[in-house]
Amino acid sequence: MTKKRFPAGFLWGGAVAAHQVEGAYDTGGKGLSVADVMTAAGNRDERRITAGVQAGEFYPNHEAVDFYHRYPEDVKLFAEMGFKSFRTSIAWSRIFPQGDELEPNEEGLAFYDRLFDECHKYEIEPVVTLSHFEMPYHLVTEYGGFRSRKTIEFFTRFARAVFTRYQDKVTYWLTFNEINNQTNYDRAFTLFTNSGIQAQPGEDAEAVMYQAAHYEVVASSLAVQIGHSINPGFQIGAMVAFSPVYPASDKPRDVFKAQRAMQARFWFSDVQVEGQYPTWLSQYFQSKQFDLDITAADLANLKKGTVDYLGFSYYMSFATQASDHEDDQFSYNEATDLVTNQFVPQSDWGWQVDPQGLRYALNWMNDRYHLPLFVVENGIGAIDELTADHQVHDQYRIDYLHDHIAQMALAINEDGVDVMGYTPWSAIDIVSASTGQLSKRYGFIYVDRNDDGSGSLARYRKDSFYWYQRVIATNGADLEMTVGDADDQPD
Repeated sequence: MTKKRFPAGFLWGGAVAAHQVEGAYDTGGKGLSVADVMTAAGNRDERRITAGVQAGEFYPNHEAVDFYHRYPEDVKLFAEMGFKSFRTSIAWSRIFPQGDELEPNEEGLAFYDRLFDECHKYEIEPVVTLSHFEMPYHLVTEYGGFRSRKTIEFFTRFARAVFTRYQDKVTYWLTFNEINNQTNYDRAFTLFTNSGIQAQPGEDAEAVMYQAAHYEVVASSLAVQIGHSINPGFQIGAMVAFSPVYPASDKPRDVFKAQRAMQARFWFSDVQVEGQYPTWLSQYFQSKQFDLDITAADLANLKKGTVDYLGFSYYMSFATQASDHEDDQFSYNEATDLVTNQFVPQSDWGWQVDPQGLRYALNWMNDRYHLPLFVVENGIGAIDELTADHQVHDQYRIDYLHDHIAQMALAINEDGVDVMGYTPWSAIDIVSASTGQLSKRYGFIYVDRNDDGSGSLARYRKDSFYWYQRVIATNGADLEMTVGDADDQPD
């Protein structure tokens, strides 16, 4: 590749979520969130959701990596890497501990004042997600999460409080993280973390998902309107998990199945960008006889509250094929309709590694939405080894990120895609959202913490830290670095 130019002011950085790094789950007036009642699991296992915090269970998010107390040290390390931006979230239950209070918790607000001030000290721009799998648990037990229209009011109250408080400290916002994960509605984890919902036996989980997601896109549109009224300079985006779905063959039925899968995964961003439901989905609701609570006022607000840009995560691509018994809608169920793509390798956690898929994703969204795009998550979970002299030689992570950044550069330079920035997942090692593991490591900074909660929480720079430092310093012009280049760096 000969062209590696990135725009001036490109927002290089890194990403985390509050519940995966902060810890301090019961400090400063914080209430329980949905993440606080999820136990640890293992490789390819799913976390259990308990009824509240129960004795004898281990909840890794309770301490996480203690970013709440250590953020000055961590932000200084981000600055050393050269971050121009830092994507994090505001823990909803730190601001409204139960979720339905009328007034916010001042201690929670003050924490984020300190965090954002620390970022600005190093000229790091915060990129802030409002809802990143952190709904107050009380809203689940009392209202059923986003089963209830009432939760729209609670979310917009939260949005108004933080937009008002940080109107001069944060420019870039995202409403709901990976709102389309719940396309996989048969997986208990996604409905619970996205919407605070646990489907009941015999219940149509797909219909429940569509109703909750409707309330969420309405809440997003209202938040956009509120934010722009407080500060017209806010840039408020939507955020989806972008895993393109390829047809398993060139059979027309497989091609159409893949098209329907893409429609089913990305109607969420269609609505948030275009301000209206796609016609296929309206027809689908009728065909499935879903009796959804969608009002004329809702539809009017969707049009008024469209987003300014589209953020997305990219980790992998999918593939699908049509079955012999497809219905007329070619209904897509992510839990059952994906197949292995033999042309791409897999990570240790079974994620299909496909760097060129990022260029495909950028082009697909550019053709469809005509908005600036922001790669707000991209990375590989891997088992890192800390050596006796506190080194981590993670060339596999460098290779993964190198290949994806190279494809992003092609999308910018060859395809003309407008990309705002790149914040890999993750800035520092975190608790995995899906498994609760620390051993599934993503960060440029190693945190001495084990899956059982033991460890000193000391921070150590990985080889990838120094590689990414060079990438940022050259605005992406120099992507080349081997493990040997970092061996003589201090730890």
